Amino acid sequence: MSSKNKEENSNNNQETDNKEKPQSNKPINTDKEHKEKEKTIEEKLKESEEKLLRSLAEIENQRRRFEKEIKDAFEFGSYNFAKESLAILDNLQRAKEAIKNDEKLKNNPDLDKFLENITIIEKDLASIFEKNRIKKIDVNNKKFDPNFHQAMSEIEDNTSEAGTILHEIQSGYMLGDRLLRPALVSVSKKKSSKDQENKDKKDEK
Repeated sequence: MSSKNKEENSNNNQETDNKEKPQSNKPINTDKEHKEKEKTIEEKLKESEEKLLRSLAEIENQRRRFEKEIKDAFEFGSYNFAKESLAILDNLQRAKEAIKNDEKLKNNPDLDKFLENITIIEKDLASIFEKNRIKKIDVNNKKFDPNFHQAMSEIEDNTSEAGTILHEIQSGYMLGDRLLRPALVSVSKKKSSKDQENKDKKDEK
C-alpha cells in the first residue's frame, strides 16, 4: 500500500471517530440540574422578600421616630418661653403684695381699684397658661413629693404629719406631663423629744 493510500485511510478513520464521539463542551440539561436551578431562584426570591420586609420595617420605625420627634417639638418647643413667662406672673404677684403692705399707699382711695386691675391681669395670664397646658401644681394639704416640690425649710409641727406641705413660697407649674418649675415649699417635721420635754416643763411651771 502506498503512503498516499495510508494517509487517506488515516483521515477517514479520524472523521469516523469524531462522528462517533459526542462533543464534550456542549451543555446537557438534565432534570436534576433544572431542579437545582429552580431551587436557586426560589431561594433568591425568598432572600429578596426578607430584605424587602426588613427595609419596610426600618422605614416604619423611622416614620414613628419622626412622628415622635415632631410631637415632642410641638408639645415642648415653647418650654423655655413658657418657663421664662412665669417670671411675669411672679412679678405681678409680688407687686400686688408690695402695694398692699406699703404704708403710704394704704390710705390711697384708688388702691383697691388699682389692685383689682392687677388681679384681672393676673387672672388673664393664668388663663392663657391654662389654655397652653401650663397648670399650677396643687400643694394644699399635700405630702411633699420631690418630683414636684422643692423643700426650702422645715417647720416643727406636731399637729400635722411629717412631710406635709405647710406653706407655699413660690408656685410650681407643669407643662403637660412635664415639670416646668417645682413648687418651693415649707414642710412640717415632728418636734424633737428635748424640745417637747422643755415645753412640758414650762407648762408645768
